[in-house]
Amino acid sequence: MLDAFGVAGTPVPLPGGEGRSVRVGGAVFKPVDDPEEAEWCASVMAGFQGGGVRVPRPLRSELGGFVVDGWAAAEFVEGRPGPGGRWPELFAASKGFHEALGGVERPRFLERRTHPWAVADQVAWGAATVVEPTPGLRGLLDRLIALRRPLHARSQVIHGDLAGNVLFADGVDPVVIDFSPYWRPPAYGEAVAVVDGLLWWEAGREVVELAGRGDDFAQLLVRALVFRSVTLDELCRREGREIPTAEAERFAAVADLIAQL
Repeated sequence: MLDAFGVAGTPVPLPGGEGRSVRVGGAVFKPVDDPEEAEWCASVMAGFQGGGVRVPRPLRSELGGFVVDGWAAAEFVEGRPGPGGRWPELFAASKGFHEALGGVERPRFLERRTHPWAVADQVAWGAATVVEPTPGLRGLLDRLIALRRPLHARSQVIHGDLAGNVLFADGVDPVVIDFSPYWRPPAYGEAVAVVDGLLWWEAGREVVELAGRGDDFAQLLVRALVFRSVTLDELCRREGREIPTAEAERFAAVADLIAQL
């Protein structure tokens, strides 16, 4: 695989990336779960041009594609992961990233994805339902669905997992990594990041105000919390484990905050 990408060196495990990414010289390698999606993502990032934000350039193999034996590669870019203390910069990077993707066509593979995040996305936007939520989340999901109202915002390709996937370094534009594509309104990417901040990054109510995305943003936050709740539900169901009480309480506290907006 390294020969196919023209890279030599000793693999060094990297933090993040679900613990599966490795650095070899000036390249980062990561196993892919869906070769079609990985090829598409790499082709979009290869042509990315955006002001105020950068992306790691994907490496093309000697065979011409971006995936070899279940692995994809991109250039290694220095930077510290956010978002703690850098929320305004993260939101600015999100806006720049999504403006650059405004003309990208909807990929066909989105319709056939069945992983927990894809299921959760469909539930969040009313295209599917959870037949029997786990006990720890049943009341929360009922409450969030009751808060949901129709939205008519324009959709496009977005990054659905930005909170821990923007790198910062002094004197240069931030870097968006680990592109996770969805077809939703661009501000939804920031809504998911806000919910993640409230859940796991010790952010407070001020992070909602920093996002600054207009009257519909509360509804995007409702959908973002449904998205994260159903993802947790799906993962626990598939792994045969219960949702920890502390985690369920954390989700309920964020629901309380969003209900007040």
